[in-house]
Amino acid sequence: MTHDIKFGTDGWRGKIAEDYTFDNVRRCTQGFADYLKSVYQSDKLQRGVVVGGDRRFHSENFAVASAEVLAANGIPVLFCGGGVPTPVISFSVKARNAIAAINITASHNPPVDNGFKVRDENGGAIDPDGLIKIEALIPKDISSVKRIKFDDGIASGKIMKFNADEDYIKQIKKLVDLEPIKQAGFKVLVDPMWGNGAGWFMRLIGGGKTQIIEIHSERNPIFPEMSRPEPIPPNIDAGLAKAKEIGADVVVITDGDADRCGFADENGEFLDQLRVYALLAMYLLDVRKQRGAIVKTLSTTSMLEALGKIYNVPVHETGVGFKFVAPKMMETDAIIGGEESGGYAFHGHVPERDGILAGLLFLDFMVKTKLKPSQLLAKLFEKVGPHFYDRIDTIIEASQKDGILKNLKENQPKKLGSWEIAKVNLTDGFKFILTDGSWLLIRFSGTEPLVRIYSEALSKEQVHQLLLAGKKLIEG
Repeated sequence: MTHDIKFGTDGWRGKIAEDYTFDNVRRCTQGFADYLKSVYQSDKLQRGVVVGGDRRFHSENFAVASAEVLAANGIPVLFCGGGVPTPVISFSVKARNAIAAINITASHNPPVDNGFKVRDENGGAIDPDGLIKIEALIPKDISSVKRIKFDDGIASGKIMKFNADEDYIKQIKKLVDLEPIKQAGFKVLVDPMWGNGAGWFMRLIGGGKTQIIEIHSERNPIFPEMSRPEPIPPNIDAGLAKAKEIGADVVVITDGDADRCGFADENGEFLDQLRVYALLAMYLLDVRKQRGAIVKTLSTTSMLEALGKIYNVPVHETGVGFKFVAPKMMETDAIIGGEESGGYAFHGHVPERDGILAGLLFLDFMVKTKLKPSQLLAKLFEKVGPHFYDRIDTIIEASQKDGILKNLKENQPKKLGSWEIAKVNLTDGFKFILTDGSWLLIRFSGTEPLVRIYSEALSKEQVHQLLLAGKKLIEG
């Protein structure tokens, strides 16, 4: 049976062996090959496409399937295999002067899923118009897909294996002074969530006075002790318990493909993604003295607007997903771009989320200020006031989506609980902004059958009440 392949917020994802099959990966790759041939002249095509993947079930073999199709279409393949972090694959596009990348990963999705991400010649997400064109070029069945055997591609030079680590490590050393972190004497708990981030912090900052204690580092595609490799509670609870047990100074968590990250403080208390984004922005502005635009999705923190005013830098808001963030970062030459899911990108690198680099920059923030994570947060709140955040994810059937959308469009509230709504932003979902600056966002996930309800407010209780109000809205 042929399945329609639809690109969501960040590529295509599906259930392994149900719709995510080898034939469907090949169809998807054929569509991408035809897109590249429609965009680039044949001489530029010869710069090639980077292909790699994560540690999920069969990812390295799905990557082989993609390589075989590209090579059969006359597009050289730079093959880095499985278990490679997404930011390493993305940077390889730039380092190898390639025109694009295919990355076999479902990022933070449940273990039953896998995915297919595409990247442009900058190493960033392809914009929405490009994704629509790729989707339209995917053949309806396998019969029109071109393919050669992987070994034949290697023998003919159409597929070239390479190690992507070396170029990435050189880049990281340009962006971060690693030695002071290595000698800081921190006790760092690293949780790569059974994913691609395993071993990277030990390689980069191990061997000095700083202790790196890593858990969940083996390859295990069923992701024990968590429902999915997403760096938020409750998936990180086992890691936080271990941090408290050993007295860690900080916890650094990377998601399944290491493009997103999470953190906990010296007390083993989770620092939510919105606070982390504001902290990283403050680090660049206050410690590194960088100036330039900040790019944020509408689902992330209003603390960034406050920092923008304090440091006199512009803040640009986009729809959710790096397919919006990456082009805006390129357009504005931004110093940082990010989203609510814990993905952050940085100037001078690639317009792509990098959980490894974000983790190192957070540690550098601690080194430069000689402050613990909770003290850094207190410093942030001194500037912008306290902010609280939470999110509810609700699984829905496809048949429910239209009814929920219709209800939200036709019955928009004037108040949420006892709070007046000042304005509504319909850029990507339904964002209700209150008179005190707090907000509630309701939107459908672009990668999973979920409706997400997000809120940021001035107290935990207000967040709780706003989320309950949002849940009532989607329940009609």
